[in-house]
Amino acid sequence: MTTFYLKAKEIFTEEGILQDSFLKIADGRIAAIDCEPEEDSDIMDLGDSSIVPGFIDLHIHGSGGFDVMDASHEAINTISKTIAAKGVVGFLATTVTDTWDRNLAALRNVKQCIEQGVDGAEVLGSYSEAIFFSERFKGAHEGSYFLEPTQERLDEMLEAADGTLRSLALAPEVEGGIEAVKYLTSKNVRVMIGHTGATYDICKKAFEAGAVGGVHIFNQMLGLHHRQPGTAGAVLHHRDIYAEMIADGVHVDPVVMDLVYRLKGADRTALITDCMCAGGLSDGEYQLGLLTVHVKDGVARTESGALAGSTLTLNRAVANMIEKVDVDPLNAVHMASLTPATLLGINDELGSIKVGKRASIAVMNKSHEVLMTFVDGKQVFSLY
Repeated sequence: MTTFYLKAKEIFTEEGILQDSFLKIADGRIAAIDCEPEEDSDIMDLGDSSIVPGFIDLHIHGSGGFDVMDASHEAINTISKTIAAKGVVGFLATTVTDTWDRNLAALRNVKQCIEQGVDGAEVLGSYSEAIFFSERFKGAHEGSYFLEPTQERLDEMLEAADGTLRSLALAPEVEGGIEAVKYLTSKNVRVMIGHTGATYDICKKAFEAGAVGGVHIFNQMLGLHHRQPGTAGAVLHHRDIYAEMIADGVHVDPVVMDLVYRLKGADRTALITDCMCAGGLSDGEYQLGLLTVHVKDGVARTESGALAGSTLTLNRAVANMIEKVDVDPLNAVHMASLTPATLLGINDELGSIKVGKRASIAVMNKSHEVLMTFVDGKQVFSLY
């Protein structure tokens, strides 16, 4: 059994932040917190750094020049390594609208990559953000490929993913939308509503059918109006519903980031990146699915000017919540770790620093720069 200790200025545990403490890692799990090392132990002194639970990105299309739709191990592995450098220990490989066959191929590839393994952040499954959307709120998706979510099509997706489809986004107002929510929920798929013009009442029906959250809150959904709460109002009003949020200050203004946090709290606000293949790269021209995307000053837009994912990283999203919204640091960290893990139902293993959980953690400095990342106690990234 491999055992070692980490010592840091701060340790962000599930219950609070400990000062100048030790963390014991044994056989890939957290064995003890705030403990005294045994004699002749392997100790790594991290100085003034903070140990935080590793981040979980529920919604990411690509990074490092590769996209999930490339449907190759090289693509998924590169994304895995690139985001591990930003403190991510697990992610859902997220598809975009494309041909039906290419979407199925991407789902099959995610399954294969999980079996083969990757070198960075763990592939937790796939997230289908594609196909079953509203034309009006298509955003950076090619509307000509939209389809109805029939049970036959859903079964094809489930078969291609072979147990690894963890989440699916749809517009509940499309033909068969509510029935699809019920069916997918029965198959243990987390259904998110997004790219939708659904009214409050339709959203309520979707939530009653089993939908658990809203896709990138306020972006490509019917907005909040004082006489028509819309999709955004429905997500914010229903306490148990999760809100994905791209906390880059562009997709959602910091004032609205604050409002979302006040209404949903840290336990129902899940920070995501919605990152596309340009993540970690310079400005320029890229592809997101079938669309050409121009990245300028780190902001990705289609040729029509619509936002097209982001180049955000989760460590930066956490920093933005702390610096721009004045969120308590532990809550900000948990919005990118424990909350996503809870949404996926894996919070008994991942998402926080607690004795018995997997030692999938990150080390950050005071500038929120990631210095090291560990998955199951194995170092998958080091800045040094």
